[in-house]
Order: sequence, then C-alpha cells, then structure tokens
Amino acid sequence: MEKITCGTWTGQLGKLLAPRELEALLWVAQGLTTKEIARRMGISPGTAANRIETVLYKLEVGRRIEAVTKAMSRQIISPLCVFFICLLTAQAALNDGDPMRRDRRVPERRTAQLRIVRKAEAFEHHA
Repeated sequence: MEKITCGTWTGQLGKLLAPRELEALLWVAQGLTTKEIARRMGISPGTAANRIETVLYKLEVGRRIEAVTKAMSRQIISPLCVFFICLLTAQAALNDGDPMRRDRRVPERRTAQLRIVRKAEAFEHHA
C-alpha cells in the first residue's frame, strides 16, 4: 500500500480518501489553517476548504479534530513521531551507560535560604 507523508504525519492511500483529500487531512493534523494548507498544496483557499469539507463528510464528523482522531482510529493516518519515540526509547535502553549523557541538576534554592538568614540577622539586631 502506498503512503503520503506531510510534515510529521503519514497517510495510507486507498482507505476511503482520495490522494489530495488525504494530503489536506495530513496538513490539518499538522495544525495548519485553510490558507496555509492552500499555500502548501498550491491551490486556492476555497479549494482547500472544499477538500477539508469533503474529508469531514466522508469521515462523518463535524470538526477537524474529530476527523483527525477518527482517521487515526481507522489507521488512515498516523504520526511519524511514534516511530521516533520508539526508536529513542530503544536506544536509551541499549545505551544506558553512555558517558556523554549529561543529566540536568536540580537548581538550588539559594534565594529562600538567603532570606531566612537575613530575617534571622534582623531579629538579632533588634533584640
């Protein structure tokens, strides 16, 4: 089965949506507006809006976010980041003793301690 990739999303061709409709849905999943989708696809904003409306109709939903979630549940589209997250966790599990890895230290709370010391000094001066 063929795939279309737009940004960090990939879509399966041959599953309910036409190629340009699938491309529009992938850009919707990226969070782009209708004008931005039109610019990316090289079409007018009205045509982009029509493609999105057709996607909403075919998936039987009323909103864009519902279209993305329904397409994900039907495995029409999927984020590429899931693959990268799996890859990174596998790499971290295999290279646990990496000497180049630097963990960030917890910041010290010096300002709170300094205020307490100053208050204590102020009480000593008044006593």
